[in-house]
Amino acid sequence: MMRTLLFLLLCFMLFAPCTVHAQKKVKKTEEKPEQTDQLSLEKIALSGLAFRSIGPAVTSGRVIDIDVNPQDHTEYYVASGHGSLWKTTNGGVTFSPIFDGQTSFAMGAVTLDPSNPKVVWVGTGENNAHSYVIPGDGVYKSEDGGKSWTNKGLKESQHIGAIVVHPDDPNTVWVAAYGPHRASGGQRGVYRTKDGGETWEHVLDISDYTGCWELHMDPRDPDVLYAVAHQ
Repeated sequence: MMRTLLFLLLCFMLFAPCTVHAQKKVKKTEEKPEQTDQLSLEKIALSGLAFRSIGPAVTSGRVIDIDVNPQDHTEYYVASGHGSLWKTTNGGVTFSPIFDGQTSFAMGAVTLDPSNPKVVWVGTGENNAHSYVIPGDGVYKSEDGGKSWTNKGLKESQHIGAIVVHPDDPNTVWVAAYGPHRASGGQRGVYRTKDGGETWEHVLDISDYTGCWELHMDPRDPDVLYAVAHQ
């Protein structure tokens, strides 16, 4: 009888830890489906934030700048470094080239007049400091949403990085001009017009080798501007 009790006690001591360990394993296994479901939900939520290409495709080249009609978010303009200017009126479903008849196809900037989005300003000449970029021939202005264009000067700027329109005075416009690559001279720095592009004033002249790529206006005070220069 004593031998039988000792044998049963020994069996209990040997197999009891295995049972507990197995139970713990089952619990861990039961938690995995919940974790998988949580990860799946996170993936589904993040998948809705993925970017997708909406064009323009084939010949657009590098996208340099974009501006959206503040009165119609489905209409916007896309400036391409080597692929001219494109316009969509259906949120990017289709794009139309609207600058093909001009003498320059290299874009540096596109800006809509905030008070009248039919007025579009374009700076030609790609705004990248590389040896293979193509220069432009100044600033262009359209008053009919890109149907027709007028060259407004600054033809020696060659590369325009930004255009800023005064929010309360559409005739006052600033242009950040880089000038010729790997050479001195040209039209560089920041220029301002107060008559819609008929005449230009050189308001920031740093040096013969230094131009401006970017230009930003303080949203609280349109008289305060910040320019980014590059030599």
